[in-house]
Amino acid sequence: MIRLKRTDNNDPDFKQLVEKLDKDLWSRYGQEQQKYAPHNKLEYLDTVVIAYAYNIPAGCGCLKKFDTTTAEVKRMFVEEDQRRKGVAAAILNELEGWAKELNYANTILDTGNNQPEAIGLYKKAGYLVMKNYAPYTDMPEITCMTKSLMEEE
Repeated sequence: MIRLKRTDNNDPDFKQLVEKLDKDLWSRYGQEQQKYAPHNKLEYLDTVVIAYAYNIPAGCGCLKKFDTTTAEVKRMFVEEDQRRKGVAAAILNELEGWAKELNYANTILDTGNNQPEAIGLYKKAGYLVMKNYAPYTDMPEITCMTKSLMEEE
């Protein structure tokens, strides 16, 4: 049973999940993570989604304005014991719906190449690999992706 909550990045459950995300990234990338860490700092955001499995925080993600037509998906994370249960897809779907409500036409995101499960999730959700955007332009170990939120008519 997955329940989604819209909140902001001051939510204690979000902060706890982001700490776990950062630990996961350090375990995957080691000292290389040092150059990515500054890009993961978020100013106040009121576009955070937390997923709960049986009232326990299971995962999170958020949106950040990239430009007037594009929102960036950030800080996606799912607890290890909740992976492969649809939690990440539910969070991503909720974020995309929220982005549409905020009149964004597109979403973009970045993920590291040491996260093949994330790349698979995004491709399955309709994201396409794009040229790396700033600040990731000179980071070949990062994959940037995009998705149009405009419904086909």
